[in-house]
Parts: sequence; structure tokens; C-alpha cells
Amino acid sequence: MPARLRKLLVALLSFVALIAAAVCLLIYLRQDGLLFYPQPLSEADARAVERNAARSERFELKTADGTHLRGWLVRGPSQASWPLVIYFGGNAEEVSWLLPEFSRIPAYGTLLVNYRGYGLSEGLPSEAALFNDALEVYDNIVQRSDVDGRRVVVMGRSLGTGVATYVASKRPIAGAVLISPYDSMVAVAHSVYPLLPVGLLLRHRFESDRRAPSIHAPLLALAAAQDTLIPPERSKRLVEKWAGVSRFEVLDGVDHNTITMHPHFWPLVMAFLAERVSAQSGAAQ
Repeated sequence: MPARLRKLLVALLSFVALIAAAVCLLIYLRQDGLLFYPQPLSEADARAVERNAARSERFELKTADGTHLRGWLVRGPSQASWPLVIYFGGNAEEVSWLLPEFSRIPAYGTLLVNYRGYGLSEGLPSEAALFNDALEVYDNIVQRSDVDGRRVVVMGRSLGTGVATYVASKRPIAGAVLISPYDSMVAVAHSVYPLLPVGLLLRHRFESDRRAPSIHAPLLALAAAQDTLIPPERSKRLVEKWAGVSRFEVLDGVDHNTITMHPHFWPLVMAFLAERVSAQSGAAQ
């Protein structure tokens, strides 16, 4: 190879390497902004949502590091201790949006708490913060006399499935409902950036696939057939590693953002929750 051509090739490869390094650095520095999309909430909007949510009350928790987390508890329909769903939202979800939906779930109460920086919660989100906060939320709510701690179901959507899976691996639960779950954030990022060393770049890894083999609680996993952000194959890989009895449903005609609009979505969730109430009631007899 002529010396001049060799120098040109070296210069070109150096330029490409420089661009690749710059892209990697940019992704590393901006990954929090790429993963977390905190949604604001005003007090006026919060009150407006509450007016349409039956049985709801404000929930606030001061965490061990002094951060105030805020959300809502939708009380169960009776005065006796009731089973509870603890919901963990998506990366661009403010949980008050779901208050009217969860107010219609029979027999269950629901706890919806915004992540740090979301809604009226303080602080900044991170994987470690979300995990620690979720355990504190769980430990706090099961102490209530009107909550049946033997019948707690964790429910997560998208990003929140990683949080729900973490709680399921650390605390006793009656079941888990995962909507658009993923095996790990590294795997999801690799499908989006196949040429980048995302395994080395990501700080927030959300490795649910490493925790699933230790979870023996029943699972309902729902995926959208047209989901391009978290394809059903990513969800299936997590389900395959789940140690407990699992049911995996792929809903056709919906995508990542519209999965809850599928006509079978809420009936599937309701049926699973009803089964968990029956199963736990029978076990307690």
C-alpha cells in the first residue's frame, strides 16, 4: 500500500474512532436524561384528578435520606384488611393519570407513588434510588392495619417492571403483573445502539433477568405485539427465567404506549388479581 494512501486510511480510522468515542461519551453523560423523563404535577392538577378517583387519599413517605415521596393510596372497598397492588410506573409516567383506572379495581386497594423528581416527589431518579425507595414504600404500607400484607401484588409498566421485579426478589408478594417487561436495560439499549458498548456505558442496568430465577410468586406478563421500544422477545426472555408459575400474553394491534387500551388488557389483569385473592384466602384457611 502506498505511504500516502496508508496515511489517509489511518487518518480516516482515527476520525471514525474519535467520533465513536464522542458518541459514547455523550451517551454516558446524558444517560439519565435518556432514561428518565420526570413529569411535573401541580397541586391544582392533583386535586382535579382526585375528584375523579373514588376512595383515594394522599400518601407521603419521608425516606431514610430525607427525601419526600408523594403519591396516592386508593383504599380497598371494605373496612376490613384488603389486598393491595403497589404500582410502579413507566419512565415518562406521572401516576395520578392512573387513579381513575385503579379506583375501579374490585376487592383491591392500590398504592401509586411517583418516583423521585416525578409529580410532587422530591429528588432525582436513579436505579439505586428507585430500588431503595420501592422497598421503603413496601415496608411502610404493609404496616397499615387495613392492608393485608399476605396479599400484596406488585405491578410495573415498562421501566417500572424492573422496580417491581426488584421488590419481588426482596420481599414476600402474592403475585406480579408486568406490562411491557424487559430482561435488562443493557439488552434493550443494545437493540437500540447495536454498535456501541452499552454494557460498559450504562450505570442504570435494571437487570431483572438476574433476579427472576429467585422469584417464585405467580406472574402475569403482558407485551404489545407492535412494541418497537421493548419488543415482545425481550419480555419473553424475562418470563422464561421466572421461577414461579407464569402467564405470558402478547396483545395484537397495540404498541408500547397503547397497550393498556387493548380490550383484553384490563380483563386479564382483573382475572389475575382475583385469582391471587382466592389463592391467598385459601392458603390462609
